[in-house]
Amino acid sequence: METHENLYEKIRELLGGSPGSYSVLEHQIDMDLQMEYHECSRKLNAEVDEQWAMDQIQYLKEPGYSNEVKKNILARLATIERVECYRAIESYLEVADESLRDWTLLSLNESRMQIESKILGESQVFISTGLGGRENKLRYFLVLISRMHEKLTPTQRKVIRNEFEFILQKYDSEIEEIRFFGYLCSVLLLMPIHHSLNMVIQEAVSECNYYGNFLGDDFIVTNVKTLSFQEIRDFIERKT
Repeated sequence: METHENLYEKIRELLGGSPGSYSVLEHQIDMDLQMEYHECSRKLNAEVDEQWAMDQIQYLKEPGYSNEVKKNILARLATIERVECYRAIESYLEVADESLRDWTLLSLNESRMQIESKILGESQVFISTGLGGRENKLRYFLVLISRMHEKLTPTQRKVIRNEFEFILQKYDSEIEEIRFFGYLCSVLLLMPIHHSLNMVIQEAVSECNYYGNFLGDDFIVTNVKTLSFQEIRDFIERKT
């Protein structure tokens, strides 16, 4: 089981108080790409001035310019606290090549955060994960495993659906997708960042186990990416 603490409290601890305003990246964007984007942004911010980026806006929609050049333009524009930079990125998103769409979304979110920080006069916390989220909620991929790896029965599947839906609603959380495969159950869910993920899942598992103690105490949870059932089985086999 991966450890996921109460993210809101972790942010407060890191910032030495209330995190104030924060926003969640809604889109599901590969974490490797996110890391590449932020590294590019830091490098360009140190090496080229704002005027360079402003001069390059006109080339975003030019087909003759490579993706790498456009990545640099987008990443640098996103660091500038000017509305025209946000509008330029927003306009490009409407026509962006599919290979640049996620990069453009990252730059658009960063640009919005920069402008909001300037207008509000306080730092904004931007939370991004591989699975994204919605409003104040993060998306998680959860895997439940039956005891002794016994195939989940139709009744047990119904219990999981009902009890998880009931418990998650208590915490203003929701199920987006639930799937079953043999002894495994995967759940794609949204949960507010100020709730303890582990606590809520453990409560839901306990409720399910009132009806036959059929779920194992260990589970897999991640906010990096969804996994296929074959990937899940391979992971469990490696662990055991």
